[in-house]
Amino acid sequence: MSATNVDDMAVPSARRISWLEIFCYALPPVGAGYMFCLVTLYTMKFSTDVLLIAPALMGTIYGLSRFWDAISDPLVGYLSDKTKTPMGRRRPWLLGAVLPTVLFFWMLSAPSEGLSAGMLALWMGVAIIGFFSAQTMFIVPHMSLGAELTDDYHERTKIFAARHAGWIAGYISALGTMYFLILAEGKSETAVRTLNADQSLFAGLFAASCLLVCVWGLRERPEFADKAPEKPWEAAKDIWKNSHARLLLIVIFIENLGGAAITILTLYTAQYVMNAPEMAPFFILSYMVFSLALTPLWMPLAKRFGKKRLWLGSMLSTAFAFGCMITLEPGMEIRLLVLAGIAGAAGSCGGTINPSIKSDIIDLDEYRTGERKEGAYFAAWYFVSKSAYGVTLMITGFALSIAGFVPNAAQSATVIWTFKGLYAGAPFFAYIIGAILFSTFNFDENEHKKVIAELEAKRGKK
Repeated sequence: MSATNVDDMAVPSARRISWLEIFCYALPPVGAGYMFCLVTLYTMKFSTDVLLIAPALMGTIYGLSRFWDAISDPLVGYLSDKTKTPMGRRRPWLLGAVLPTVLFFWMLSAPSEGLSAGMLALWMGVAIIGFFSAQTMFIVPHMSLGAELTDDYHERTKIFAARHAGWIAGYISALGTMYFLILAEGKSETAVRTLNADQSLFAGLFAASCLLVCVWGLRERPEFADKAPEKPWEAAKDIWKNSHARLLLIVIFIENLGGAAITILTLYTAQYVMNAPEMAPFFILSYMVFSLALTPLWMPLAKRFGKKRLWLGSMLSTAFAFGCMITLEPGMEIRLLVLAGIAGAAGSCGGTINPSIKSDIIDLDEYRTGERKEGAYFAAWYFVSKSAYGVTLMITGFALSIAGFVPNAAQSATVIWTFKGLYAGAPFFAYIIGAILFSTFNFDENEHKKVIAELEAKRGKK
């Protein structure tokens, strides 16, 4: 890049996003967040406690879904970049995700009664792999669309803040459903099956409506239509050669090794460490409420302090919150609620600033290669985050087995400290290491202005 003083540049004013566009963009994550919460927090319990599928078999199914992700994520990213239709590159994928999302979520929630054990496991296996595939069809093109809506360094933060708020709102709604599902388990198998099936139909219709509104309300930028990568392996090479993207791949993987703890271990921590299983939804709710409430702060704070410093601060705050959880004992519910709130507030910053920074890096890639491959980039980052979740799930299973965990029984001191180490120690070290690595990131607003000025100059010549 030419050594040009940013202050002397005539940087074109990037397109501003209307609030109607932001609303249309943020709506689908409400439905997706609702579904994702139930699938990640409740489906395992529903499968083992209600459907009576062996935990090891369910773990194998989830593991197989991660192997499939290694194929589906980059494939969807590349094909999304290459798609050419009058609707654009991303919206056809959002439209195509409607039916599989509704179908596979219903399958997860309403398996047919009377199936043999083998057929029931097959049903759930198809449903889980199908659901996560449908989520990839939605999430990768949707994130890519957000990056394409504007080149403005701070408008992007507004876009992804709205997306994060929508996702968390869906998550909070799902916690209410999960609470009633748990109550229904105490009544009868029929009660919980009926409630789960009913909520899946309403959730499916809502999620489909949200996707259709997004497809109808947004328009794509036509100048990106002919800038797709030619070969998928070349796109992968470009991502790895981009030092900023490569750093984020590593940081995101390490972060998610720790961040998966709240999804995997909160129910266990509430029951076996705190002796308060009924408080588990409230611990998660504390995290989500603070995550949602503080989302509007990150755009003005990013303008004042910069995206890097803000995200770095959120990593350190998250490390502090989880690290303090090592002190938890029965009767300390208030302490856990407070620490969960701190972690949620910090996580809200990461959920907003993280994709905004990723979008800036994609602009740099266009400057270097002349291609727009948001799909390939977001697919790589999404796969890394899901892989970290799978690794954490595997480590948790082995660690608890070695420690001597016994379900629904009083645990030994070894098991209790294993829970604490996994729930508090692992996230603490993961976020500290992630923060140290991310402190070397050096693609800031001034560098981005240079890139956009050069890109606008090139676009103007065509």
